[in-house]
Amino acid sequence: MPRSNGESFLLDANITLLCWELVFLCAITGGVGKSCLTAQFVQNVWIESYDPTIEDSYRKQIEVDGRQCILEILDTAGTEQFTAMRELYMKQGQGFLLVFSITSMSSLNELSELREQIMRIKDDENVPIVIVGNKSDLEEDRAVPRARAFGLSQNWGNAPYYETSARRRANVNEVFIDLCRQIIRKDSEGSRSSSDPSRKREGPNRHDRKRDNRRPRKRGPCVIL
Repeated sequence: MPRSNGESFLLDANITLLCWELVFLCAITGGVGKSCLTAQFVQNVWIESYDPTIEDSYRKQIEVDGRQCILEILDTAGTEQFTAMRELYMKQGQGFLLVFSITSMSSLNELSELREQIMRIKDDENVPIVIVGNKSDLEEDRAVPRARAFGLSQNWGNAPYYETSARRRANVNEVFIDLCRQIIRKDSEGSRSSSDPSRKREGPNRHDRKRDNRRPRKRGPCVIL
């Protein structure tokens, strides 16, 4: 089971509409800084030493456009030996941060494989994704031209692209907020589609009626790859 490093908090009793998003951080190559991004976002700390991640989970409550959201963030191993585990989490994830280092062209090239894997597992070409070029503070070591990364984002349906620095906390909040907006928008579009009276619908079964009477459901995590 993931070990939780997220902050603890109390939910406001007046919050009637709460979205619970699962974010997945993804990378095949280790050392791109995805764990440092997560630590800065959740805990406002900079991790100096590199400790290869096997699996960490975090939780953070944020406000996005006036809406309270709980992000459950899964930071997975950036090594090929954990491919099977990563596929399992891809099935659960609602949104994905695809992270590479601007100092490593190979880490960018490997994102195409990750995206194809996500599209195949989710069977959906409109999965919320943000491309993250980390280590922007190491400009003198840049190996990935901005134009190359922007070109990739355009080829992927104009997926948002950010350059971040976990060390300087540059654009750290922005990538998570952008991804959360995408998840909310996709969820809203799905809700409108399901409520369309022109669509044939069956009455709720007993299980659905019980579920509707419960508090907002916990949904899939946000995954960082």
